Amino acid sequence: MADPLQQFQINPIVPLEIAGINVSLTNSSLAMIAAAALVTAFMAGSMRGRALVPGRWQSMAEISYEFIANMIRDNVGAEGRPFFPFVLTLFMFILFGNLLGLLPYSFTFTSHIIVTFALALTVFIGVTIIGIVRHGLHFFSFFVPKGVPMAMMPLMVPIEIISYLSRPVSLSIRLFANMMAGHTMMKVFGGFVFILGVFGVAPLIVNVALTAFEVLVAFLQAYVFTVLTCLYLNDAVHLH
Repeated sequence: MADPLQQFQINPIVPLEIAGINVSLTNSSLAMIAAAALVTAFMAGSMRGRALVPGRWQSMAEISYEFIANMIRDNVGAEGRPFFPFVLTLFMFILFGNLLGLLPYSFTFTSHIIVTFALALTVFIGVTIIGIVRHGLHFFSFFVPKGVPMAMMPLMVPIEIISYLSRPVSLSIRLFANMMAGHTMMKVFGGFVFILGVFGVAPLIVNVALTAFEVLVAFLQAYVFTVLTCLYLNDAVHLH
């Protein structure tokens, strides 16, 4: 049976080094470029006609638009409207990256923690800057829980700070771990199909079910990452 973790190996496609820094085009970066290109083509192509009665592709684009718009409205309120382009882009990029990884011979870049951590860190830094710009030094009152006795503050404030700083870690691990675990399981059962030959019907059925489940996970993980981003934006905007 082939190594189920081999599918996550990053391989250079176009080796390139600038000033001693490896900036090679890899299968991971190529997959990210492909995901960004597919999102751009989908959104731009589906809205090109702008028909009054939307077709299939335009309907999907409008559903995506309304889905994210409602998510921001429900979790951030009207103040979250300026962040809609970023949140929509984040959701579509993660979603297409997850789905792209389900294609044969493709690469799932969201199964690498360095990628998910970079996305989570971008969200974390952006949300922190927004909070400081909107509230100034009052932003740091976020780490002082309301209604807590002063005697408990030396304990509660460090806990709140650690909890806040752990956000990019938990956000990145959740996405990376789910995508990596699912793809590893599919690879394992796929190996059993070839090993068992004619008796590989059972693992084949399981693998088909896992593939359907992974499609659901691809949507779910993109949703979870995005809705948590909205909740963090809500904290920065309203200091909840």
